[in-house]
Amino acid sequence: MDFELTDDQRAFRETLRAFVEKEIVPVATEWEHSGRYPTEIVAKMKEMGLFGLTVPEEYGGLDADMVTFALVFEEIARGWMGVAGTIGSHSLSAWMIARHGTEEQKRHYLPDLASGARRTGLALTEPGAGTDLQGIRTRAVRDGEHYVVNGVKTWITNARHADPLPVLVKTAITEPAHKGMSVLLVDAGTPGFTVSRDLPKLGYKGTETCEVALQDVRVPVSALLGGEEGRGMQQVLSGLEIGRVNIAARAVGVAQAAYDAALSYSRRREAFGQPIAEFQAVQLKLADLATEIQAARLLTYWAASQADGGKRVDMEAGMAKYFASEVALKASLESMRIHGGYGYSQEYVVERLYRDAPLMAIGEGTNDVQRLVIAKALIIGKGKVGW
Repeated sequence: MDFELTDDQRAFRETLRAFVEKEIVPVATEWEHSGRYPTEIVAKMKEMGLFGLTVPEEYGGLDADMVTFALVFEEIARGWMGVAGTIGSHSLSAWMIARHGTEEQKRHYLPDLASGARRTGLALTEPGAGTDLQGIRTRAVRDGEHYVVNGVKTWITNARHADPLPVLVKTAITEPAHKGMSVLLVDAGTPGFTVSRDLPKLGYKGTETCEVALQDVRVPVSALLGGEEGRGMQQVLSGLEIGRVNIAARAVGVAQAAYDAALSYSRRREAFGQPIAEFQAVQLKLADLATEIQAARLLTYWAASQADGGKRVDMEAGMAKYFASEVALKASLESMRIHGGYGYSQEYVVERLYRDAPLMAIGEGTNDVQRLVIAKALIIGKGKVGW
C-alpha cells in the first residue's frame, strides 16, 4: 500500500507509529488489565490534534482525508484498540456536526471538539434496538422552545466525557419510522440526563462504555442537529459510513498486532531443537495471515479513498468493515494457537487482542448486516466489483 500513500501520509504515519510505540505499547497491557483510564494518552492525542481529525480547518481541525483518518485508527489500534475508541465515536460525531449542523452549532461546538477541550460520542443503540435503529423508543416531544426527551441509550462510548452527546430520538411517530427521527445535541449537565452505569465488557477497555438515561430532559430547539426535524436517520447513516472505515482500520491494526506477535514468538520459541517458525504448519499460518491482513488493509484504504472522492461508500465501507473484522478475528485466534499455552496467558498481548477483535465484527452494524448492504448495492446496480 505504501506506493499509493502521499509523502504527507507516510510522514504522518511515522509520527503516529512513534507515538504508539512510546506512549501506548509500554502501558497498554497493564492499564487494560487494571481498568485504568488512559488519561495521559488522551492528553497526548489532544496535543497532536487527533480530536480534530474530522473538523474543518476553519474551525481549528485537521480536516484529514479519509485515508489519513484510516491510518490513525490502524496505528492506534495496533497499540491498544480501546484507546482508538476514545477518538472513534468523537470523530464520527464531530463529522456529523460539521456536515449537518447549523452554522451556529458549528461555531459553538467544533473549535472545542477540535482541540479536545470538549469530547463527544453518539447515542444510537437502546436496550431493545441496535441494528434496527428504526425501532428506537426514545421520544422527544416539542414543548414551546424545548423538546422534552425520555428514553434509555446503551453501549455509548465516551458517555462520561461527552459534551455534547448527539442523541437519536423520535420527534414524530411516522410510517416509515425513519421520517420521524431526529438528532438532538444534549449538553453535559442538562437536568435529567444521567450516565446510569458502566457496562462490563470482555474487551475494548480503556474507554468507557455506558448506559445513559434521559428522564424529562429539556433540550432547546436550537439543539436540533441541522435545525430540521426528520433528518436524523439520514444524518446518522451518513456518519456510519465513515464509522465503518474507522472500524475496518481498527480491525487491521488489531490483526497486524496479532500477526507481529505470532511472527516474533515463532522465531524465538523452540521445539524439537529448532524455532517453531521452521515448521511448515506454522509457516502456512503466517503466510495466510500476512496475505489476508494486507488484503484487508488495501480494501480499507480503497474504501477510504472512495469516500475522499465524495461518493457514498455504503458498499465499499461495508466490504472493508466485514472483511477486515473477520481477518482480525482469525488473526487473533491463529496467533494464540501459535503461542500455544502462553497465548492464553495475560502476560502476552495476544490474549487482549483475542478479546478486542470480536467487537469489530459487531460494532457499526453486524457483519451479517454488512453482507446484506453489499448484496443490495450490487443487486440494484449502485455498486460493482472491479475497477
